Amino acid sequence: MTDVSASASGPQPAVAKPTAHSDAVAPAATTTRGTKRYDRSIIEGPLKKAVWKLALPTMFTNIIGGMQGIVDHIMVGHYVGPNGNAAIGVAWQIFLVVIVFIASVFGGMGVLISRFVGQGESEKVDRVVYQAFLTAIGMSLFILAPIGYFAAPALLDFVNAAPGVKAEALPFLRIMFVFSSGSLIFFMLAGALRSAGDAKTPMVIGIVMTVLNVVLNIVLIKGLGPIPAFGTAGAAMGTSIASALVSAYALWRLWHGGWVVSFPKNEGFRPDWTIIRSLFKFGLPTGIQGIAMNIGGVLMLSFIGSLAASAASQAAFAVSYSQLFSFVTWTATGLMGAAAAIAGQNLGAGKPDRAEAAVHIAARIGVAGAATLGLFFFFLPAQLLGIFSLNEPEVVRIGTQLLRVLSVSGLFIAVALTYTGGLQGTGDTKSPLYISIISQVAVPLSICFVIKAVGTLEPLDIWIAILVGHITRCILSVARFRQGKWRTIKVDLTPSRKQ
Repeated sequence: MTDVSASASGPQPAVAKPTAHSDAVAPAATTTRGTKRYDRSIIEGPLKKAVWKLALPTMFTNIIGGMQGIVDHIMVGHYVGPNGNAAIGVAWQIFLVVIVFIASVFGGMGVLISRFVGQGESEKVDRVVYQAFLTAIGMSLFILAPIGYFAAPALLDFVNAAPGVKAEALPFLRIMFVFSSGSLIFFMLAGALRSAGDAKTPMVIGIVMTVLNVVLNIVLIKGLGPIPAFGTAGAAMGTSIASALVSAYALWRLWHGGWVVSFPKNEGFRPDWTIIRSLFKFGLPTGIQGIAMNIGGVLMLSFIGSLAASAASQAAFAVSYSQLFSFVTWTATGLMGAAAAIAGQNLGAGKPDRAEAAVHIAARIGVAGAATLGLFFFFLPAQLLGIFSLNEPEVVRIGTQLLRVLSVSGLFIAVALTYTGGLQGTGDTKSPLYISIISQVAVPLSICFVIKAVGTLEPLDIWIAILVGHITRCILSVARFRQGKWRTIKVDLTPSRKQ
């Protein structure tokens, strides 16, 4: 017996199909402690306002988190040197590939929470949150910590880290793996709150954690008074301590109530394997998707490294795509999260047409934002590159090419991500996986491979391949969402078995 079924073409839809402006209203939801109420404007009020309410805090949180990474690099580069910067870059790349897969279970959590919030089922919401917490702790203590600690040297050898870089990266990576529980709990909490309609609390918590992280890094990287300088390892220590402190507070709040999600009372403390299986059922495709895209990115970097002007191309790519284009993806990711939560809640409330309308609105907002940023990319590329001290003529020439291609590409990736959110939020997490493998791995890498096999691969060829991949992802994501099969995906849990 399974507690969750996800049928793309079942004979009976999971919900009725009122119009986007249906007057049907789900019952107000409160906990048994009566301390929380869900934001019903998400399933009843103006959709554009609901999208902005969830997207803006997430965008701001993404930007703050990105700025923290820049501060880390500046400090380590100043007090440790280039090997420290390279070590952080390599270690984070490895850690993120692993953590994206492990944390994918929280994508499944988001599917369940948004659907149950839409149905007004607060008891089910709280059960899912607690089981997601147990899963996070279990994966951290029994998978990430032991395996990560012992596998770290081999992982660094796999990415060909130079001896000096490996010496700095190894303690950093081991600290991040061993003390990963704080980060996982934060990811779990932020995802749960956003899926339940509260994006402001994760933003506040994220800002507090970032400030703590920066302060701790200042002390631990360079040393202060009796506290010695830990160098690169200090950056990992600061991240781990900050996330642990914030997560400890979050657990206290989840236990005592007051947030829109909390831990259930009188449910016992044992794992509920039916819920945990559901978390993985909906979440694992997202994790595999993240790994596939990271692998595709690494292979694309290998093509860039094979160019005649590899050094200039790598510098241009590192700033233009990894830094400047992040403003487009940060914005689109915020809208993706908003689309997922709103679509999931409205589908749970029996309003699939309203769920669809919300995704369309989020996509239009994403296009407007990407177009605005694209104007800067197209008309001011040299000035933007100059901010990062990239002034060499060859780097500026290649970077200008890339930024102008990205000014168009951003329009498509913004739409693709919002429709991906709509699919994932309603429970269709497999389609985005297949779409990403085709569009972000197979298509661009095939273009580069063919051009390199029959002629000379130039930087512009790679930039065009990236654009074609984004266009492909956009077309496939929109087409899949418009098929409407997400309307038939069922989500439910077995009755509570109080311990």
